Amino acid sequence: MSTAELLKGAAELFPDEVVTEAHVRHLELPGGVGTFALITLDNGLDHTKPTTFGPQSLANVDAAITRVEAEAAEGKIVGVGVTGKPFIFAVGADLKGVELLKRHEDALAIGKGGHDVFKRLAGIAVPTFAYYNGAAMGGGVEIGLHCSYRTVSAALPAFSLPEVFLGLVPGWGGCTLLPNLIGADRAVTVIIENSLNQNKQLKGAQVYELGIADALFEGADFLEQSLLWTASVLSGELTVERPEIDRGEAWDQAVERGRFVADSKVHGAAPAAYRALDIIAAAKDGDLQAGYDAEDTALADLIMGGELRSGIYAFNLVQRRAKRPAGAPDKALARPVTKVGVVGAGLMASQLALLFLRRLEVPVVLTDIDQERIDKGVGYVHAEIDKLLGKGRINQDKANRYKGLVTGVLDKADGFADADFVIEAVFEEMGVKQKVFAEVEAVAPAHAILATNTSSLSVSEMASKLKNPERVVGFHFFNPVAILPLLEIVRGEKTDDASLATAFGVAKKLRKSAVLVKDAPAFVVNRILTRFMGEIQNVIDEGTPVDVAERAVEPLGLPMSPLVLLELVGPAIGLHVSETLNRAFPDRFTVSQNLAAVVKAGKRGFYVYDSGKPELDPEVAALLKQGDTALTEEQTRARVLDAVAQEIGLMLAEGVVAEAQDIDLCLLTGAGWPFHLGGITPYLDREGVSQRVNGKRFLEPGVASVPA
Repeated sequence: MSTAELLKGAAELFPDEVVTEAHVRHLELPGGVGTFALITLDNGLDHTKPTTFGPQSLANVDAAITRVEAEAAEGKIVGVGVTGKPFIFAVGADLKGVELLKRHEDALAIGKGGHDVFKRLAGIAVPTFAYYNGAAMGGGVEIGLHCSYRTVSAALPAFSLPEVFLGLVPGWGGCTLLPNLIGADRAVTVIIENSLNQNKQLKGAQVYELGIADALFEGADFLEQSLLWTASVLSGELTVERPEIDRGEAWDQAVERGRFVADSKVHGAAPAAYRALDIIAAAKDGDLQAGYDAEDTALADLIMGGELRSGIYAFNLVQRRAKRPAGAPDKALARPVTKVGVVGAGLMASQLALLFLRRLEVPVVLTDIDQERIDKGVGYVHAEIDKLLGKGRINQDKANRYKGLVTGVLDKADGFADADFVIEAVFEEMGVKQKVFAEVEAVAPAHAILATNTSSLSVSEMASKLKNPERVVGFHFFNPVAILPLLEIVRGEKTDDASLATAFGVAKKLRKSAVLVKDAPAFVVNRILTRFMGEIQNVIDEGTPVDVAERAVEPLGLPMSPLVLLELVGPAIGLHVSETLNRAFPDRFTVSQNLAAVVKAGKRGFYVYDSGKPELDPEVAALLKQGDTALTEEQTRARVLDAVAQEIGLMLAEGVVAEAQDIDLCLLTGAGWPFHLGGITPYLDREGVSQRVNGKRFLEPGVASVPA
C-alpha cells in the first residue's frame, strides 16, 4: 500500500484532527548561494495549541516534500529547510488520534506512514536543514533527525523524546537515528533516562551540547542567523564536523546502563523502555531500514497495549483536567490576594512562604512562638533565594525584592491585620489548630481566607468554633512542596463559594494541580497510601518476611518500595495518619504495633544503608513481633490491591472526589504514581481487581484502555 493510501485510511479514522499545513516558500540565500525552499509547519493556531502530526498533517508534509524533491531534481533549489510557527517547531504525533485506534494494522500504518514521509527528507538531491525554533517533542524532534543538518534556538524551552514516559517508543526514527548521530550513551539519556525522570525537557543550549544540533543561535533573530549559517555550509565556507561514533563496547555499556535505569524506575512493569533499548542495541550496525521496521512493530504493539492507553489517559489528566478542576466554583467569585500570612516557621511553613513569595510576588509574613524560630524560618527563605540567584534562576534585583517581601513577626496582630490569605502549618493536632485559627480570626480582616495545610484532620471541626467558619478551607500540599504539583483543596461543611474560588485562584497562581476534595478523613492521597501501606504492614505483622512483602508490589513499577516511602514520609507521621483513619474506619484501617514500636524506639525507618543498598536494620528486626502466617508475593499483591480497590470504591461512593479520574490525578501529581499505570484505577481495571472486589470497573472500556 502506498504512503498516500496508508495516510488516507488513517485520516478516515480520525475526522477531528487539528490539521498541520506544510507551507513552502522560496527565498534567496545571502552571498548569491542560490534559491532555498523553506517548509513551515503551522496548524494556523497560536502557540497555546502546538503543532502536531496526525494522518492528514503527515499527508501535507508528504505533499510539500514531493514538491521540493522535484525542484531539487530539476536544479531549481540548492537546499530545503524545515521550521515551525512562532514558539513551536512541532510536538509530535497527535495522541488524540492514537487513542482512537482499535486494530494492530491501523497502528502499524501510523508508524509506517510517519517513516515513509520523514525518510524522504534524507533522499532529496540537495542538503536538508531543520531549524528547531521552538518547542520540539517526539515526531517534531524526529523529522529534524532525518535532515542533513540542524540548528537550535537558545530560547527553545522544551525539547524531548517523551514516548517512553507515555508507554511508546520514539517510532519515527528516534531510536535508530539518534544513537547513530550522538552515540548510544547520550541517546539513552534522552530516550530512556530523561523520559523516565518525569519527562525531563532539554533547553536549546543542551540540545547543541549533546550534538543533536550543529549550531546554536539566539531566539531574537534565530531564523535569519540559521539561514546565514546555511549559506556558509552550502557554499563550502563552513564544514560541519561531527565526532566519530563509538560502535564498540561503549555502545553495549550504554544499553546496559539504560536497562539499569529502566529497572530502577519501572522494575520491568512497563514494556516501552525495554523495547526502545532493544532497537537502540540493534542500531549499532547502522542498518537504518531494519531500525525503522523494528520501530514500526514496537509502535504498533505498544499502541495496542494497556500501558500506552493508561499513559495517554494520565497525560490528559495532568494536561487538561488539572487545569479545569472538577467542581471548582466560578472563578469570578475569587477575591484578590495582596498579602499572605503563614502561621509557623518550621520547614514546611518556610517552604510554603518561599512558594507564595515566588509565585504571587506579594508580601509574606511568618509568625511563630518565639523570635529564634521566626529568624530561622526567614533565614531559610533568604538562603533559598540566594541559591536561586547563584544558579542564575533570578537576578540580583529580583533577589533583593523577594528578600524585602518576606518578614517575620511575633505578634499575629502586627503580621495579619491586612493579610488576605493566612495558612497554618503547625503541629498536626486538632486543639492546636483550633487555637491558632481563633487567634488569627481575632486579628485578620473579615474577608481573609483561613487555610489549613492539614494532611488528615477534619477541616469542618477545625472551623467549628469560629465566628466565620465559611472562610476556612483545606489547602493540603505535598512534600517536597516545590516539586510535587498536587494541592488537595478541601471544602469544609460551611466553606462558601467565594472562599473556595479564592483558594482555587491562588492554587492556579502557585502553578499547582488543584483537586476539590470532600472533608473526609485523610482526604485522597493519604487515605489510599495509608490503606496500601497498612495492608503491607498487616501481612508483615502476620508473618510474611519483609523482603517478600516489599517485592510483592514491584510489578506496579512504583517510584519506591512501601517501606522506603514510609522512611521518606517519616514513621511517626505514618503512624499518626493510620491512627486518625483507624478512629474513622476501625474495620479497615489498623494501627500496627510493630510500626508503633519502631516509632517509640526513635527509628527513622526499617532500613540501614551501610552497603549502599537498603537492608533491614538489625535493631528494627529485633523489635518486630510477627505471627506465623507467611504469604507469597502473589498472595500479598492480591491482598494489597484488593484493599486499595475496595477503598477507592468506598471513596467514590462517599463523594470524596467527583470521579475516579480525580483519584488518579491525585496519585499522579501527589504521590509520583507512574504514568504507565495511569494512576491506579486503570491498572486495577486491567488486572481484573476492580471487577473482583467491587463487581464493576472504575472506568468505561476505551477510557485508559483499547476501545472495544
